[in-house]
Amino acid sequence: MKSPVSFSFKSVSASVALSLGVSALVAAAWGAGVLASPAALFLFDDPATPSVPPQAWVVLLLIAAAGVGGGFALERLGARNALRLVALALIVLCVASLAASRFLHLDIVFAPMMFAGSGSLAAAQARRLWTIDRLLTTNVERIAVQPSALEGRGASARLSSGLKLLDTVLPLEEAVIFRLDEAGLPVQAARLRQAAGVGAAGDRNFAWREGVVMCERAMSGGEMIVQAGAEVAGVSRSSVAVPLGHDGQRVGALLLRLRGRFDESDGPLLKTVSAQFARNLQRDDARSLGVPEARSTFFSSRAARQRLEAFGVVSGLLTEQAFAGLVLSEASDAHAVAYLDGTLAYVNPRMLEAARVTARECRALDLFQLLERFRTGVFDEPSIAVRRVLQTGQAYERELTFLDHSQTLALRIALVIEAAGGDRTEHAERNGHAPPPLCLAVTVRDVTRLKELDKLKSDMLSLMSHELRTPITSINGFAELLMADERIPADAREFLSIINGESQRVARMLSTFLSVARLEQKDRQEVLMAPLMLDDVVRETIGNFQTAARRKRIRLAERDGQKLPPVAADRGLIMQAVANLVDNAIKYSPERTTVTLSTALEADAVRLTVEDRGYGIPSEDQDRVWEKFYRVSRDGRIKEEESTGLGLSFVREVVERHGGQVSLESEVGHGSKFSFTLPRL
Repeated sequence: MKSPVSFSFKSVSASVALSLGVSALVAAAWGAGVLASPAALFLFDDPATPSVPPQAWVVLLLIAAAGVGGGFALERLGARNALRLVALALIVLCVASLAASRFLHLDIVFAPMMFAGSGSLAAAQARRLWTIDRLLTTNVERIAVQPSALEGRGASARLSSGLKLLDTVLPLEEAVIFRLDEAGLPVQAARLRQAAGVGAAGDRNFAWREGVVMCERAMSGGEMIVQAGAEVAGVSRSSVAVPLGHDGQRVGALLLRLRGRFDESDGPLLKTVSAQFARNLQRDDARSLGVPEARSTFFSSRAARQRLEAFGVVSGLLTEQAFAGLVLSEASDAHAVAYLDGTLAYVNPRMLEAARVTARECRALDLFQLLERFRTGVFDEPSIAVRRVLQTGQAYERELTFLDHSQTLALRIALVIEAAGGDRTEHAERNGHAPPPLCLAVTVRDVTRLKELDKLKSDMLSLMSHELRTPITSINGFAELLMADERIPADAREFLSIINGESQRVARMLSTFLSVARLEQKDRQEVLMAPLMLDDVVRETIGNFQTAARRKRIRLAERDGQKLPPVAADRGLIMQAVANLVDNAIKYSPERTTVTLSTALEADAVRLTVEDRGYGIPSEDQDRVWEKFYRVSRDGRIKEEESTGLGLSFVREVVERHGGQVSLESEVGHGSKFSFTLPRL
């Protein structure tokens, strides 16, 4: 790599001038007799015939030549090669001085030349190191005082924003961030406290000291400490101390006091946000130290140059990271990047338009305040969505319909990690741990036009269904009427039978085609998301199918479960999906058996299950029953000859469209259990 410092004619001239200055000082010292003792060491003088130096102007010329030669050699050859050359020249001159004084009784003033050459070499090297160090210091200072385009607000504001984020997702009573002072003792850097308790001042002081001790233990051990506290007014308390560190350096600790017991599932969330706190503190500590004054590096110009080259690499990386985020300003979709403490790092113009805010108003918003601009009936708790993303690492996706201005937006909240895609496995194998998360990415896409096109496609399908079914029905009906007339000849009756059969086949093909088209078009404009209780769906479905179940002597039952939260769903589609499952259960169950419907809460989802005591499905067919047109064979024949094999495929399509999953458990001769999950609100 080429050095960023260019040593041009100006640099050589400066070194030569510096060498002449050193030579002048040496000449003055020689003239004053200061160098008489060192000079005697390099002479074989006979007291009877002492060595005589040349004329004064020759001495000055020799000293100047030695000095300029040393400085020029360093500029052209570098410190290492110049040192070798000057050392060789001094050895030769030393031998020449001894020989001239011994045989010619001539003093060639070797000592002044030696001091001039070595002094000029040292001075030129010091000047080079000073130049490199000054440039490096200037660049470091410029970067240190100029915040990055993606850095967001200052450290103090970002610490406060991070505590607010924790208060949103955790039952905080108090949160304190400690940083280490110059003596290595924890001091308060930021604090968030709810309404003051009723405890005495002494109790509060004791709790504070106890918290500081917990933080010191967490920092010394490098592990999170959870401590259960006494119950107050029937509510348990707990304290959590998390060490704050980055790149192996401890910079502080986070102390949390919670109303209730600490949930272990919140551990990854807490560590993720704490890592951001540590980076904020480390960056602020580095800037508070300031940049040292320009100084020379007297050890090695190569080491100093490597420092400068390394800075160039780091500066390039910082520049790339900056414009990598800023290119989102040209994206057609709305994008926002948020740090893990909730601070907005970047919001592109499309996001400003989608959120209906100005650039000045956006500077005062954090992540949650931005998401509040997109609140709807199916997205009324942004904090729950962000918490789910931070805990699981899975992206959160919703379609938001705004009826007041006829707009549909597709929202996605995702956690960005250090290694993306297939690099995650490689990173884990190389480093022994999963890649760390970096930030949150929010994407909003306007899909209003796509919804309109899908609606147009749906209308065309409806029109085609009507316009084709009517003539086919007429052909089929008139063919049957003509076939009923006994006056029709036999050969004509045969032709009418063919017409009748083919028209019925076309009608069946048309029904299948329309069913598949509606299934695959994913007409999300018709999916009107709204809060829905699956318990109500179960009870209504049981009421709708009671008559059909009694006709086959099958009992429909609801299994009582716990109280469930609502889900965001289209009531019509979910009702149809559950109806398909119940219809299949009744159709393929023997008489005097029971079909049971139940609901249950599972983590962040609600599960609905339809269980029968029917014939069961072989294991080799269980993965394929969700495919279109697939029908299970039983005892050498297909279960339902008139079935198109689209019922379960429709169920899976509807459930996955709502962000859920379907599942099946079945055993031949013992029945089947079909179920699906939907994300809770």
